[in-house]
Amino acid sequence: MQKLRKDGRSLDQLRKIKITPHVSEYAEGSVMVEFGKTKVLCTASYEEQTPKWLQNSGKGWITAEYGMLPRATHSRVKREKNISSGRTLEIARLIGRSLRAAVDLKKLNERQLIVDCDVLLADGGTRTAAVTGGFVALALALKKLKDVGEIKENPLIQYVSAVSVGFSKDSYFLDLDYDEDSNVGADMNFVMTSSQQFVEIQGTAETQLFGKSDFMGMMDLAERAGQTLFELQAEIVGSFFPLSKT
Repeated sequence: MQKLRKDGRSLDQLRKIKITPHVSEYAEGSVMVEFGKTKVLCTASYEEQTPKWLQNSGKGWITAEYGMLPRATHSRVKREKNISSGRTLEIARLIGRSLRAAVDLKKLNERQLIVDCDVLLADGGTRTAAVTGGFVALALALKKLKDVGEIKENPLIQYVSAVSVGFSKDSYFLDLDYDEDSNVGADMNFVMTSSQQFVEIQGTAETQLFGKSDFMGMMDLAERAGQTLFELQAEIVGSFFPLSKT
C-alpha cells in the first residue's frame, strides 16, 4: 500500500496546479499560477530599451522581480522598500536566469521584458511556481509583441518549468508544501527545459545527508513532474508555440 501525505497525495504526486491567463488588464502577459494553496501573480511588461550594458549588442534581455505581500505567509512580513532581502534577490535572479533559457535573446533585438512575480499566498514552492507561471506570462507577452509588430518572430525556443523534491529517511516527496519543506531531511529545486536539460538545481541537506543514488532518485521524480508541468503550460501557450514531443 502506497504511503500517503497529510493532504492525501501520494509521494510522487504534484499538488493541484492551476494556471489562469490574462488576469491583468494592462500587462503584456499575465497569469495567476497556483500550486495547491500557493498563489503567485506573474506579469510580463515590455520596455523598448535594454540595460545600458547591452545597448548596441543586438541582443535583448529578460529579467525578473519577486516579492511577497505582507500576509502571504502565516505571520505578516514587512514590505521591502528600496533594498530587497538576500532571499528576494536570489529568487528574482533565479527566475530571470530560468526565463532567459527559454528565449533566443538575439530575436528580441535590444528590447527588454520584466517579469514580476508577486506572491499572494505562500504554502511552499513559491519560487518553482513563479518560474512555471512566469514562463507562461512571458510567452503571452512575446505573442502580443509579435502580433502588434514590435518583434518580427516569436523568440521562444523551449518551455521552462520548476518543481521541488524533498528527501526524508528513504522516501522522496514531490512538490513540497510549507509543512513538508520545514520538516524534510533534504530538499531540492529543479528548473528544467522541455529539451530535457536543466537550467539550475538547488539542493540542501537540512538534517539528513544524501548520496548519489538519492540525488538521482529526486532528479528522476522532478523530470517526470516537469513533463506534466510543460503539458499544463502548453494548454495556454501551445496554440502559438507547440510543445515539442521528445
